[in-house]
Amino acid sequence: MKIVKTVVVTGGSSGIGASISRAFYNKGYFVVIGSRHDNGLVKEFKGRGKFKMTDVSDMRQLFSLVKTAIDCTGRIDIMVNNAGLSEWRSLDNVDEAFWNRMIDINLKGTFFGCRYAAAYLKSGGGIINISSLAGKRGSANNSVYCASKFGVNGITQSLAKELGPKGIRVNAVCPVYVRTKGLLGALKDKNSPAHGESVAEFLDDFAQTQSALKYLPKADEIARVCLFLASEESSPITGQCINVDCGVLPQ
Repeated sequence: MKIVKTVVVTGGSSGIGASISRAFYNKGYFVVIGSRHDNGLVKEFKGRGKFKMTDVSDMRQLFSLVKTAIDCTGRIDIMVNNAGLSEWRSLDNVDEAFWNRMIDINLKGTFFGCRYAAAYLKSGGGIINISSLAGKRGSANNSVYCASKFGVNGITQSLAKELGPKGIRVNAVCPVYVRTKGLLGALKDKNSPAHGESVAEFLDDFAQTQSALKYLPKADEIARVCLFLASEESSPITGQCINVDCGVLPQ
């Protein structure tokens, strides 16, 4: 059997995840997509991909996703924990159900994705966690999301130290606003930074006033950073939470 590098992408059927899935497929990987909904993306991969219905807040489903990759190719080379939820709520509107849902998807799902994949990753393999600029700085009405993404960055740094001796690298990508269906929907809420006004105008103004490059990153640009972090060209890079934000938060 021909050895085919294998990547698992949670939330890999839409938004940033779909761009990541396509980028790894075009690079020659076998792509295992875990998502709650099958939109047929994997059909583009001409037999070099597999869809597995997965809710990352359910540990049994997440473990089954990892096992699907092993069943398909016998290996995992890269785990991309991309599945996430974005929603703004003011402090007095945060209830336990909202907290649990956000933390379960963004933080618990990422941690256990790392844990289950790490059992199969070999030296030279890697984990890429899709975090956020919100994992670097807080913002109004965003305390729970920020808590989850700060946690993702902490997991990334800790596991880089823990898995490094095994030759496994762990990094995170921290985008700013990326125009996906999910983000555009979330920004319509009155609690969001757009305050219920035109989302397009808000993003255009944000790009012009906050971004050094005067534009916001696109999903395929996030995907290219993931490819770099999966490649030998990034071999000395681990434990890093890399801003992909067009210079919104220079560090």
